[in-house]
This record gives sequence, structure tokens and C-alpha cells, in this order.
Amino acid sequence: MPAGDLWMAYRMRWKRRRFLFRIWRKRRQITPVQDRTVLIKPDMILCFVTLRNEMARLPHFLQHYRKLGISHFLIVDNGSDDGTAAYLAAQKDVSLWSTQHSYRLARFGMDWLGWLQWQHGHRHWCLTVDADELLTFPYADSRDLGDLTRHLDARGIMSFGAIMLDMYPKGPIAEVRHDATMDPLDALAWFDAANYREKIHPVYQNLWIQGGVRDRVFFTARPERAPTLSKVPLVRWHWRHVYVSSTHQMLPRRLNHVFDRADDRRVTGVLLHTKFLPDIMSKSQEELTRRQHFENSSLYADYHQQLAQGPDLWCLQSQRYTGWAQLAALGLMSQGDWDQDDAI
Repeated sequence: MPAGDLWMAYRMRWKRRRFLFRIWRKRRQITPVQDRTVLIKPDMILCFVTLRNEMARLPHFLQHYRKLGISHFLIVDNGSDDGTAAYLAAQKDVSLWSTQHSYRLARFGMDWLGWLQWQHGHRHWCLTVDADELLTFPYADSRDLGDLTRHLDARGIMSFGAIMLDMYPKGPIAEVRHDATMDPLDALAWFDAANYREKIHPVYQNLWIQGGVRDRVFFTARPERAPTLSKVPLVRWHWRHVYVSSTHQMLPRRLNHVFDRADDRRVTGVLLHTKFLPDIMSKSQEELTRRQHFENSSLYADYHQQLAQGPDLWCLQSQRYTGWAQLAALGLMSQGDWDQDDAI
């Protein structure tokens, strides 16, 4: 191995150890509210979430992932005041922790979830998502995460990639009608299909994807600052694993090799991002004060100021969502070598 590669591998190994030590130090910031982890069995697929004030999405979120085969949810509530915590504590398949500490200073919640993954995720397939992300993948209408992870296990694949796809309404966000009993995708049925770009991250080796509606509407002047859309949400966990930046990048770096552009043999998915419900206006207004979701940047302050006005994100090129097969045909996800015969 070239000397430069050896030095980089050494740096990444020590960086991973520093993150693991940081996770261990931050463990006391979260307090158990309802700990049902004794119910976790070895073959269960687990879901890890940090959230705040998500009652508009939670009923459908839990229903969606239960249907996909999640057996237990491990959730950190970061100071909700809309009934989120009480609702989650009453769910028999949820273990809940709470914290009032800074989301940003906990690496946007990854330190808290890292401790729970360290304790409870080892050897499990672990899905780490936000409350506004709904995973879909090839055959998701007839197969579940158990089928998908068996496919990955059979090929010795330990991580699964997905693109975050921003969903939005036709017309101003401020005029959308939605309540907690509804599927968010009934209100957010549109997406950008083609305006994406990608490159390999020079350090972490992940495919770094940007573009979509937020790039088109909010970051035209500074496209390099547009949100990263590529993620590694599903991992066969080991206690030595750690997320670096949200679920965009991991250590060890081999876990980031989830998109196969050369041979197209890796199955991938899409995280349908339901951020643009009407509550985004009040959340953006709050974020301008709390500043927990971005660093001290005037660019992101402008972004939240625009969202607080409930803008219209639709354009003539917008496509209406019809299902996973549409996304596969558009190249936004891949069936890889997981064909229909394998899926049955």
C-alpha cells in the first residue's frame, strides 16, 4: 500500500476512535423515559431516530416502518413540546430517551444515537433515519427489510445506500392541508427528477450527491453549499462503526461504498423526504433563533427565512411520485442484482 494510503488509513482509524470516545462521553446527556430494550431479540431490525416536535409525521412514520419490518424503535426526543414524547412513550415497540442538550453540539444527534447503537445495535441491521424520511427500495410494495437484508447478507454486504429525495406540494407550502392522520406523501406528491450531480468525496470515499429542489430554489448562487443527498441509512452494525456526518458518511470508510455506478450490481433505495409540510414554516422560524440545524452561516439563515414564508417549490419539470419502479426507471435507485426471482 502506498505511503499516502497508509497515512490516510491511520488518520481515519484514530478519527473513528475519537468519535467513539466522544459518544461514550456524551452518553449522560440522554435520560431514559421508557426503556423496553429487553424486548430486543438477536434477529430484529432496529430503527434509530433523533427528533423534536414531529407529531405531524409520527403516526404514519411508525406505521410505514412497522410495515417494512422494523421490530423496535430507539428514539431520542430533543425537548419536544407538542405531545411527541408522550405519544412515543405509549408505543409498545419504542424505547425512548430524552435530552435538553444541544442537538448541534451532539453532532446533530449522532453522538446520542451512537451510544444507543453501541449498546444495542451490535450485530443487528440498524436503520438510522430522521422522522421526515420514509425509506423505499426495489420491491418495497411486496418485500420488506427482512428480504432486503437477507439479500445483502448473502452477498457479504454490510451497508445499504439511499438518495434523499425532497418531496413537495404543487402550490405554496403555506396552502397545504395536512394533519397527523394523513400520509405525508398525499400532500407532498412531487419531486425533481433530473437535476443531480455527484462526485467521490476525497477523504471518506462516499459518492457525494447534491441537487434537487433545494439546490434549484435556495442554493442557485452557492450550489456547493446545497444539502448532501446521499446517505448510508441501513448498516449491519458493529460496535466499532460510527457515523461521521449525519448518515452521509461512516467509518470505517468501506461502509461508504454503497453506490455501484460501474457495474450496477448494488441495490440502493430512496429516502422520501417529507420536510416540506406546513409545519416547516414555524420550524424554520424557530430555527432562526435556536440555530441547531446549521452552523453560524448567513447562507442557511437566508434558507430558513425563505422557508418560513411557505414558498411554492413546484415547476414545470416537477414529476408526480408513483412508486419505487418510477424511481428505478429514473436512475434514482437501483435494483442491482436483486431481481424479481430473488425477491419472491
